[in-house]
Amino acid sequence: MPQKISASLQENLAYLQNNFAASDDFYTKPLQISGICCAVAMFTGVSSAERLCHLALDMLDRDPAVWQGGAGLCRYLLQQSRIPAEPTPAEDWQSAAEFLSNGMTLLFIEGFAGAVVLSTQDMPGRSVGTPLGEGNLRGAQDAFTEHLRSNLSLLRRQFRSGTLVAEIATARCRAKTEYCLCYDRTLAPPELVDALRQKLAEIEIPILLDSAYFASFFKQDKLNLFPAAAYTERPATVCARLCEGKLAVLVAGSPYALVVPGFFAEHFECLDDYSSGAVFAGLIRLLKYLAFLLAVFAPGLYVMSVAFTPEIIPLQLLAKLAQGEQATPLPPMLEMLGVTLLLEIVREAGLRAPQSISHTVSLVGALILGETAVSAGILSVPILITAAAATIATLAVPSLYEQTILFRFAVIVLAGCFGVPGFAAAAVTVLAMACGSEPFGYDYLYPLMPPGPAAWRDGFVRSIWSRLARAGEVIGRDEA
Repeated sequence: MPQKISASLQENLAYLQNNFAASDDFYTKPLQISGICCAVAMFTGVSSAERLCHLALDMLDRDPAVWQGGAGLCRYLLQQSRIPAEPTPAEDWQSAAEFLSNGMTLLFIEGFAGAVVLSTQDMPGRSVGTPLGEGNLRGAQDAFTEHLRSNLSLLRRQFRSGTLVAEIATARCRAKTEYCLCYDRTLAPPELVDALRQKLAEIEIPILLDSAYFASFFKQDKLNLFPAAAYTERPATVCARLCEGKLAVLVAGSPYALVVPGFFAEHFECLDDYSSGAVFAGLIRLLKYLAFLLAVFAPGLYVMSVAFTPEIIPLQLLAKLAQGEQATPLPPMLEMLGVTLLLEIVREAGLRAPQSISHTVSLVGALILGETAVSAGILSVPILITAAAATIATLAVPSLYEQTILFRFAVIVLAGCFGVPGFAAAAVTVLAMACGSEPFGYDYLYPLMPPGPAAWRDGFVRSIWSRLARAGEVIGRDEA
């Protein structure tokens, strides 16, 4: 049971001294408001002393006769004054600590068992910028930041409807991080809203630094590699998903929104698809599906063909491949695994290195190591070309990067060890994972499977806007 705030100002000051005085950024000061003993408490790094001064001066100008002691002063501040304050006071020390950490200032009044919460937030943060991980030529170019309230304002500017609901809650973690559940109350299925709200309330983790921390709790099958939710840093993308009846989760300190439920086809969509012509957008979307298949299966298919089924390779191409493999000491499977691992190491080094040298590490490292390995006869040129093509194809669908890499390694190992049966088993496993995933009861392969009008309206390809506007796409509703 949380400890209640005392009506004695001295007891409250003693509690503040014992629990917060060790922090150098904690500020407290006793004062009198027209003869009534009070005290303010705040963290200087997240609260504005200037705003607090304006609030105090406004209170000092009032007539003390109408306040009738501490309880009257509190009632005046909460119900009659124009001072920006929370509608209800903090009544226990647990909620008081959360308000202080959120940048609020607490006003303790002699004779009142509680604290008035004044809005004096002044938290420094990154300004709204452009998306770094979701490139688009057209459409809005603003991206979420680390401030939860700023992200909500960005979303409301895109979604100008009174039906947008934003439910802010505190996660069950030690840092008491806030998160926000957003949805359109007229489109989102009520059972989905209730299920997600309950799931989020039940999740208990040590720390919450990103919205992706919630994703693993949404999976029914923990061994399934496909994600149960999608991520985006674009308010425009979240707005589009809300119009489809989906839900979004924003976390304080994270510039990425979590969209629930997430479908497989959404990883191959982008805002430019709906700004371009339908024919061109459909072609690009088909190329992305082809890139995903190439990234996952091309290296394993090469290993299987060279090691087990050379008869499926045209004769002239087979001669070139055999010539290249003769000069290398390693079997095709180990070569492909080595090159794939090397490319991943170069990518990770370029990603984690300081920005000033990251491009140099990526380009120079890949060129020098690849050229040297081929010249020394350690790797063959066809292996290097296949691995490089698969790596480039992976970047066409960046939201499935982790899954693509894991699937690629599995396909290479199975195809290199067992040939055609191993390659077929890997393909069936990938398909089974996609078919077996049902985030919150919805088919993960919708609208691709089962094939229907929705698959050709906005699945494999995209229809013209006049048809999309007439049909609409809202989860949980029968599609024509």
